[in-house]
Amino acid sequence: MRAMALCIQAISLVNLWIGRAFSWLSLGIVAVCFTVVVQRYVFATSYVWMQDLYIWLNGAMFTAVAGFALLRDDHVRVDIFYRPAGMRRKAMVDLLGVCAFLLPFTWVVYAYSIPFVVRAWTYHEASANVGGMPGLFILKTFIVAFAALLALQGVAIALRSVLVLAGRADLVPPRMRYDAPRDADAGTAAP
Repeated sequence: MRAMALCIQAISLVNLWIGRAFSWLSLGIVAVCFTVVVQRYVFATSYVWMQDLYIWLNGAMFTAVAGFALLRDDHVRVDIFYRPAGMRRKAMVDLLGVCAFLLPFTWVVYAYSIPFVVRAWTYHEASANVGGMPGLFILKTFIVAFAALLALQGVAIALRSVLVLAGRADLVPPRMRYDAPRDADAGTAAP
């Protein structure tokens, strides 16, 4: 059981670090987008590669932080029945949801994206726009990372559910507890 708790902690830390690092891309997206608008409307010039850049940064950020959002429970959920439920019922719903929906979804995304990504890497795909950015193949790799990070966090949620259902909720890491404050930063929850 302690090994499961350590696995949950390790997966959560990976998604926490990646999420915190890639969330800084939002600042870059705003800066590049602002620059593109100023160039276009003040200086009557534009660069296609800059337009590609803020769209690509946006795609990279949102695919990389999906596991972090799941860790923080920030995904949209219709929780009419979930919110008032007890810890064991929440654990059962989470276990069922991860096994029946999340993991199959991430597998489908992974399986369908691999040929797409491999093809992009074989010919070093670049932007289809003339004057666009090179390296689109790197951005497409984020689809695989999205599926992997989301699946890993799903495994952590399933393991948390197993611990709770086994009566070992005391082993669940603080940031993964059902009673943890939702708005608190995932990295600073009390032990």
